[in-house]
Amino acid sequence: MQVRQEIFDTYWRFATMRQEVFFNKINNIPPPWTSDPIINTYKFCNAYRASDRVSQYLIKNVIYDKNRSRNEEELILRILLFKIFNKVETWEYLESKIGDYITLSNFDSNIYSDILQEAMNLGYVIYTSAYMSCASKEFGYDKKHQNHLALIDKMVVQDRVVNRIVKAKKFEDVFQIIQEYPLLGKFMAYQLATDINYSEIINFDENSFTIAGPGAERGINKCFVDTDGKTYTDIIRWMTENQEREFQRLGLNFQSLWGRPLQAIDCQNLFCETDKYCRSAFPDLKSNRKKIKSKFTSTPQPIDYFYPPKWCINEKIKVNLSQRLSQLDIPNLPGLFHSKKLLECV
Repeated sequence: MQVRQEIFDTYWRFATMRQEVFFNKINNIPPPWTSDPIINTYKFCNAYRASDRVSQYLIKNVIYDKNRSRNEEELILRILLFKIFNKVETWEYLESKIGDYITLSNFDSNIYSDILQEAMNLGYVIYTSAYMSCASKEFGYDKKHQNHLALIDKMVVQDRVVNRIVKAKKFEDVFQIIQEYPLLGKFMAYQLATDINYSEIINFDENSFTIAGPGAERGINKCFVDTDGKTYTDIIRWMTENQEREFQRLGLNFQSLWGRPLQAIDCQNLFCETDKYCRSAFPDLKSNRKKIKSKFTSTPQPIDYFYPPKWCINEKIKVNLSQRLSQLDIPNLPGLFHSKKLLECV
């Protein structure tokens, strides 16, 4: 393989700087959290997908909220419904109008459709801006959200897709099951498979399967002059397997996620973020996208970081955070860990 050295090295430097921002914010260090002007100016995802605000909400409030059912069908319903729209405000609007938790017993695609139409009539945007979702009229409805709700009904209620998912032998099998359905391309199917894998429904190695989304493909094309016949998937796996060596080569002090190295989904996402970063850092580099669309704006609400208990890092968060605060002589960190008790690693 032949790398475009400056861009390839930028991938690893970006990952390091983005994690530096992550931990500086946790340590209550006032901004700017990095000396890099591009990261200070524009919005970038975390180096670890599960650390992003929406993923954190999914993990804590949709999957592992102790007040919600752990029934597998209920979990699948909640994960699909949340992720199709991928917006906290949409989820909370639905539950506020239902007046209860979202469950199989109160899920009615027509009622939910009316609620979301009401939200749109009031001027709310119900879909995330992070990625584009398919808008075809696959189920015969005029509105995108109607077709998506019909899709969820088809998968969860009619087909009981969870029965096939729990029997999957490989992570890739879960992806293939989801991709069989309309309105879900390969990128969305991979994202949903990853989200389901956060739960207790399945437990596959995240590195056992990966694919590149459109943004990751652009990033790979910027980082590599010649991939020597390797696929995008091969490249992502190579990055995952060689991360420690590359950080050492560049003398970078990459702070992992409390001992958890970057997974394939994270390396995939980092290619997408590197593509965005390069639009500003290397504007002369050939690309079909010239600008970064979103500026960074600070969100005042702190995040009580919590990860799937099976990763066995939640207790490390409390220990390591305590050590960091002690070193920084900060007596406490308002807001952190105040609303959710971390689960024991089992």
